[in-house]
Amino acid sequence: MSFIIRNTLWLTFFAIILLSWWWLYSMSLSMNMDFFGRMSMDSSMSQMATMSSNVSNSKMSDEQNMTAMNSMPEDTSKSSTESMSSDQGMVNMGSMSNGMKMDNSMTRFLPLFGMWAVMMAAMMLPTMVPTLKSYEDLMISADGTRIGWIGLLLGYSIIWVTFSALITAFQLSLLSLGLVDMMGKVKSIWISSALLIIAGAFQFTRAKEVCHGICHSPTSYFLGNWKTGLNGGLRMGLGLGAFCVGCCWLFMVLGFAGGVMNFLWMGLATLFMVIEKLPAIGHYVIRPMGVVLIASGVLLFFLF
Repeated sequence: MSFIIRNTLWLTFFAIILLSWWWLYSMSLSMNMDFFGRMSMDSSMSQMATMSSNVSNSKMSDEQNMTAMNSMPEDTSKSSTESMSSDQGMVNMGSMSNGMKMDNSMTRFLPLFGMWAVMMAAMMLPTMVPTLKSYEDLMISADGTRIGWIGLLLGYSIIWVTFSALITAFQLSLLSLGLVDMMGKVKSIWISSALLIIAGAFQFTRAKEVCHGICHSPTSYFLGNWKTGLNGGLRMGLGLGAFCVGCCWLFMVLGFAGGVMNFLWMGLATLFMVIEKLPAIGHYVIRPMGVVLIASGVLLFFLF
């Protein structure tokens, strides 16, 4: 029975990750965005052509209607003209509303928060696999339970959902200041360069070393903070989640350098954060990645 429960929980865990990536991809398609988080030019041109065609058709229709109304009495003709103008205005407003639907969703807190929360699930849950496996290894020797395993995952998720709310508010603040566009991409190359350099420099700091030490070796954290049951797992998950945010938050902020819906950034950031937490090689990639990020920022500054 325990074998079935274990496999069901793990399958559910990976299903959530896959569904999160699928949701983000579907969202990008509905917003006519390409792999790099940019609005598709082909789609935009198609929409413009359609709107232009509709305008042309409406003009032809108006001319025909005006010709027909010339033979009508003056009062009736005036009333009909006003009605047609009102109807046409409503059509144009509807077209504008459809075109602005995506913009509105990226300028309101709840839709943007939902996007960030799903993005955290897609990017950060894969990094949780070594931690969950370490907890499983201690379940027998340290009297852990499967409900504690669930509590651990829940606490970790609560921390990253909270971070999603904070970064959503931060993005809306940048948008109100005109520093980022609707896609969450900073408008200045200098700022993008600075973000890369800061993220790279952070890889060499004591804060990164401490936070990564906990994330990379969760067994030591468990042994020093072990608590059983759902509440125990929840409290340990909250603690581990806080250290994980301290370790990886700048990788999330880097999304503003390339656009928060940039799948290249999401994929590379997820891959690197997973590698960072692998027991065998995690410690060996931190500083080289810092060098790569700093070099990328410098090249971006001088070449563009």
